[in-house]
Amino acid sequence: MKKIGMRTALLAWGAAAAYGQTAVTHWDLQSVNSTGYPQRVETFPFTIQGVILNDPEEMLPLAYQAGASGPSSGGQFQVFIQAVAAGDRGGTALYMSQMSFIPGNNYDEPTWLSEMQRVRYDGSGRKFRKGDLVEVTARNALFYNGKRNINEGHRNTSSNDFDMALVRPNTVLPPAEALTLADLKHADDSAIFDEFRGTGGEHWQGMRVRIDAIRLATTNGWGLTNWSDRMCTAADDTGRTLPLRMPLTDLGPVPETSTWFSAVGILNQENSATNGYELFVQEIGPVLEIGADSARLSYAADYEGFVLEYSDDGLNTWTNLDATPVKVIVVEDATAPTNRTYRLRKVD
Repeated sequence: MKKIGMRTALLAWGAAAAYGQTAVTHWDLQSVNSTGYPQRVETFPFTIQGVILNDPEEMLPLAYQAGASGPSSGGQFQVFIQAVAAGDRGGTALYMSQMSFIPGNNYDEPTWLSEMQRVRYDGSGRKFRKGDLVEVTARNALFYNGKRNINEGHRNTSSNDFDMALVRPNTVLPPAEALTLADLKHADDSAIFDEFRGTGGEHWQGMRVRIDAIRLATTNGWGLTNWSDRMCTAADDTGRTLPLRMPLTDLGPVPETSTWFSAVGILNQENSATNGYELFVQEIGPVLEIGADSARLSYAADYEGFVLEYSDDGLNTWTNLDATPVKVIVVEDATAPTNRTYRLRKVD
């Protein structure tokens, strides 16, 4: 793959359609109908641009695994790219696997290593990383459980390859859009599904978000390695819940189930066309530390549009702490009793 600068890449973007490579938006690619299935009739090849949201090492094991069996084993590559162009919204996953459920399409070790070199590095040998603005040429894409994935159609033929070209390195990551579980779930804990993507999981699918005012209801997936095992459950104070898919990176010690925090990551959709939303976690914050005579709340991000509240009676009554959590590293609550609980609430 030839490395190209921003000017060249943008010219190539405009020229692609002239040579039969249609430029598509994430909004169009991920469009669904009332049953959650795709509306777009696919035409290949197409090109799409976005900012890389994760390093592949965060999500799945990349290394070739001798003796692997089954399509969900062996080396796997997955990154999400998010729309940044004006008028576009959403994100799309790029995926490939050492193993295939289609006979004769598994990769041997030399070919897998070659494929990883092709999709992980540009022509100069520079590794793609989160924050890079890239252009992807897709020659195959499959719909799976609510979203369209750019992949190789589970075939190892080169005619199904996708390629990435660097448009601009080290672009700032899109700001994590702040939401609460009430933005994703009804009061009965069922998923909010909106085919028009004005609200609910579809509105944020494939995007970098921050979910506030949650704590862990289950912790059994923390620190594990297999994709299917890396599941914890987050809950808010209304009974709404959301699966958290834990990364392969170290997030530190597991928070106590009484600790309120925020989680930054990628809103993904798995296991259903109209629900199955989950957060792939990349960061945990804020961190609440309660000392002998005060509480110190540390924030990992800005919380504009939120107020900090506390409860001293077991989550029944909430009071505004009168400390705006915007660009604040530490908030001190010198009068806090040791049983005080905190939360961040989006201002109506």
